[in-house]
Amino acid sequence: MAKQIYIGGKFFSPEDAKISVFDHGLLYGDGVFEGLRIYSGKVFRLGEHIQRLYESARAIWLEIPMTHDEMADAINETVTKNGLSDGYVRAVVTRGSGTLGLDPNRCSNPQVIIIADTITLYPKEFYDNGLEIITVSVIRNHPAALSPRVKSLNYLNNILAKIEGLQGGCVEALMLNHKGEVAECTGDNIFIVKDGRLLTPPLDAGILAGVTREAVMDLAVELNIPLAEQVLTKHDIYVADECFLTGSAAEVVPVVKLDSRPIGDGKPGPVTKRLTSAFHELVRN
Repeated sequence: MAKQIYIGGKFFSPEDAKISVFDHGLLYGDGVFEGLRIYSGKVFRLGEHIQRLYESARAIWLEIPMTHDEMADAINETVTKNGLSDGYVRAVVTRGSGTLGLDPNRCSNPQVIIIADTITLYPKEFYDNGLEIITVSVIRNHPAALSPRVKSLNYLNNILAKIEGLQGGCVEALMLNHKGEVAECTGDNIFIVKDGRLLTPPLDAGILAGVTREAVMDLAVELNIPLAEQVLTKHDIYVADECFLTGSAAEVVPVVKLDSRPIGDGKPGPVTKRLTSAFHELVRN
């Protein structure tokens, strides 16, 4: 089936899917987006993703030209038109076409773009055996500059950290906040297990309020795994029993080394495996 890209209420082939070169989404990264997963033909936690998209838009004073329900319908229609049972959706809203200046008041016609495709963020062996990650020098955006809770089209902060991680031989990297505390990885939230307790940084550590993060936290409660959101340092990860990452694209992936230090016994741990299994069951049901 030929791919169909949604732009402003119409569908186009990838070759014909175009927006203006004067769109501030291109010129300045001025816009917001969401990444969503499709399981068995259904978009996982669609309502939560749409809510976060609209909150990001509101935070940057961007009016999305459709209602929540219309956005949900457009995403579902795009999934159907692309014949996907399992896959990934990228929903993008740009500021729209404007001048070469910064003024958003001189932009018009915000663009809603929806792409549905397949995705494999990491090779299978990383899910089986775990990731090795490093701490990078690029810190998470200072919340007084740009709130990390805004999922904006300007992802240079994460990209620069990703580049540093790749140059260090790792496909993922740990980012600290401006206080030197653990924030998140370049595309994923982070959890550790210590003495049977599941720990993850709080939102005010400068992290994205991850939808998969929230799902895993819900599962921990259901499974009676003690859970806390608390400030973490690199030391906490070094001495953790287990560590794993969560994200819509990544799903749940174990981490077995940080900065060349084995975490626990250097293998995916039992709590990680238990939550991974529960997550897979959740998305299939």
